[in-house]
Amino acid sequence: MLPSEPGATSQLFVVDPIERLRPTKDSSVALMQAAQRAGQQVWVCTPADLAVHGRDPAHQPLVQAQPVRLAEIRPSASGWELPEPWFEAAEPRWIPLAAFPRVWMRKDPPVDEAYLYATHLLELAERQGVRVLNRPASLRAWNEKLGALRWSHLMAPSLVASRVDQLAAFAAEHGEVVLKPLGGRAGIGVVRSHGQAPGLKALLELVTGQQQLPVMVQAFLPAVTAGDKRILLVDGEPLGAVNRRPAAGEFRSNLAVGGQPEACELSDAERSICAELAPALREEGLFFVGIDVIDGRLSEINVTSPTGVREVERLGGIPLADQTMERLLAA
Repeated sequence: MLPSEPGATSQLFVVDPIERLRPTKDSSVALMQAAQRAGQQVWVCTPADLAVHGRDPAHQPLVQAQPVRLAEIRPSASGWELPEPWFEAAEPRWIPLAAFPRVWMRKDPPVDEAYLYATHLLELAERQGVRVLNRPASLRAWNEKLGALRWSHLMAPSLVASRVDQLAAFAAEHGEVVLKPLGGRAGIGVVRSHGQAPGLKALLELVTGQQQLPVMVQAFLPAVTAGDKRILLVDGEPLGAVNRRPAAGEFRSNLAVGGQPEACELSDAERSICAELAPALREEGLFFVGIDVIDGRLSEINVTSPTGVREVERLGGIPLADQTMERLLAA
């Protein structure tokens, strides 16, 4: 039977509606299964299920959550064996958030108003002793592209600006460039161009909303054709990685736009990048992070709902979700 109330071994996952998740791809599902294997009770909710009652003197945050039991999803030669149904759930009920010792904030971007307000409500629970992964204040503070600029010396030459003249001058200096919307995800809206491209200024006007919205422009790294490596760090330590190779005729390597995952090892340079980032990640409560590295250069630091667990587990044979849960429960 599914539990009627959360207990000391319960974990809550704040995610998109569970029926929309892709269990053979989604890292959140992998983490839920690992929690279940570790003897934890798994509960789920969406950001819209969070609330706080103003009449409560303690302003106690609440959640409308439901317990779930997940079927085991095993890797196969061609992918994953997916049972149907792959989960069962009880009816949702209102519960104090503080009833959950650990809460995962794994809602996919965009980081919009609803997302930000959810982090504020989760922060109330954090003040009551709940461990929220990742820390709500850090989720608000870390834009996944701007956050990497703390280590700009590890990155390809980069500029963040709204002014077309600035962006065009950077492109003229570096030749081939990549334009990235700061709120983008999964490679959506990323554009490759050139400092001498016809219509470059019109493109820059478009992506900046007529010079009102900053964007990131970076020197293009031709070595991306060999892949863009996603490295997953748990409490600052790299536990696994997957190389994502762009599809034919494409420069973006994101799996969501057709990139192909490959097993890989970490180079000394990549381990050095991880070691340099680790103290800040630990200090700011960023327990589960995915960084992107191209040709030994840091590209992004993903903190909202990093993906890649399934690919690391299937291609690399590394039980990354179980290792993550082991470290969390040991702490």
